[in-house]
Amino acid sequence: MNTTTTSSPDLAATYREEGFVVVRGVFGSDVIKALENEADRLFGRTELIDSDNIRCRWQNRFDTGECRFDCFDPVIDIAPVCARVARDPRLVAIVSGLYGEPAHLFKDKLIFKPAGAIGYALHQDYIGWKSFPRSFLTAIVAIDRSDAGNGATEVFPGYHKQGCMTPEDGMYHELPADSVDATKGVVLELEPGDVALFGGFVPHRSAPNRSGQSRRLLYLSYNADSDGGDRRDAHYAEFHEWLKDRYAEYGKTNTFFR
Repeated sequence: MNTTTTSSPDLAATYREEGFVVVRGVFGSDVIKALENEADRLFGRTELIDSDNIRCRWQNRFDTGECRFDCFDPVIDIAPVCARVARDPRLVAIVSGLYGEPAHLFKDKLIFKPAGAIGYALHQDYIGWKSFPRSFLTAIVAIDRSDAGNGATEVFPGYHKQGCMTPEDGMYHELPADSVDATKGVVLELEPGDVALFGGFVPHRSAPNRSGQSRRLLYLSYNADSDGGDRRDAHYAEFHEWLKDRYAEYGKTNTFFR
C-alpha cells in the first residue's frame, strides 16, 4: 500500500509518480463520529431520495439486481459537517501541497454503498468538457472501514501519465478491462479518518459490497487555483444540465434538483 503522512517530504513526488497517495489519521474520532451521525441523518431524508431528484445516485444489488439509493451528489449544501470537512485546513493543505498551489473544492458527494451494492466498472474521473479541470483530484475521507470485502476503491498506479484514455467527447466512458494490468491494482484499504487521494486520470474501479453493512465514504474533489480557480457552482450548473439531458434520453423528463 502506498502510504505516507502529512509530514512526508515525498508526498507530492509520490503523487506525481503513482497518481495516488494515502494519508493516515487525518481526522480524529470526534470528526468521524460527527460524520457518522450526519450520514445517518441524511440517509433518513426520504423526501430527497427520489429517482427524479438529480442529487441522487443509484446502484443495483449485485445478487438480485434491485435498484437502491447509493449517493448524494452534491452533499455539502445539506450537510454542514461534510461542508466543514471539505474545507478543513488540514485536508486543503494536503491537496494544496500536491498541487504546489492553492486548491479549490470542485465537487462533493457522500457514497453510502449499502450492503449488496454493485461496484463501479473501470474508469477515469476526467470528463472531456472544455470547462473540466485537468488538475481534478479526489480525496476519499473514510467514515467506515474500507476494504476488499465491502468494495473499496481499487486504483491502478502510473496509468495517469497516459492522460485521458477514452474519447474526450464530454461523455462518461468505461475503460476496457484489458487497458490496465490487473495485477498492478491497489485496493485502498482505509480506516475511519484516513484519506486517500488520486488524480482524475487514474483508472480505478470498485467491487461489490459483500459485507452486511454500508461502507460510507465522503468523496471530495478539487482543482488547482491556476486551473480555473473556484468553479464549484459553475460546475454543478453545467453538470445538472448534462444530467437532465442524459435522463431525457431514457424518457425521464420530470427531473428536478432538491
